[in-house]
Amino acid sequence: MTSTTHPETTISAVPDLPIVEIVREFDAPPEQVFRAHVDRDLFTQWIGPRDIDMRVEQWDARTGGSYRYVHGRGDEEFGFYGSFHEVRPNERIVQTFGFDGWPDAVSLEILTLEDLGSGRTRLRGQSIVESIEARDAMLASGMESGVVQGYEKLDDLLAG
Repeated sequence: MTSTTHPETTISAVPDLPIVEIVREFDAPPEQVFRAHVDRDLFTQWIGPRDIDMRVEQWDARTGGSYRYVHGRGDEEFGFYGSFHEVRPNERIVQTFGFDGWPDAVSLEILTLEDLGSGRTRLRGQSIVESIEARDAMLASGMESGVVQGYEKLDDLLAG
């Protein structure tokens, strides 16, 4: 049996600020990592935990566009939605992120891609939420396993 080693995903709270930071490196150039974030068909292949199904209801990944998708697990469904505020090819995506289960907890997501050379990219994500309590609830929600598993699926997709 072959074992695949994936790079570490760092998820941390910024002390005294309502911000969650995510840092992850990929063995792919920024163009490929960016495309996997904005191409509907690619995005659906990697976002979220391994044990979910996904349905995209709205997808317009451009500055001024919006999105809505639903993850399903058994009889449960989890809806996510937001607006793309800035989509700068191969460099940056700024969007809002909402969850149907917490309708008053919309976050601002800032994703930047750094070209490390040699076909490698460092992704940095910041989620800015309403309060320290909302930040802590986000971290306690189980989002870490979904992010880590999603990026492992993205590794496989990029290697594909």
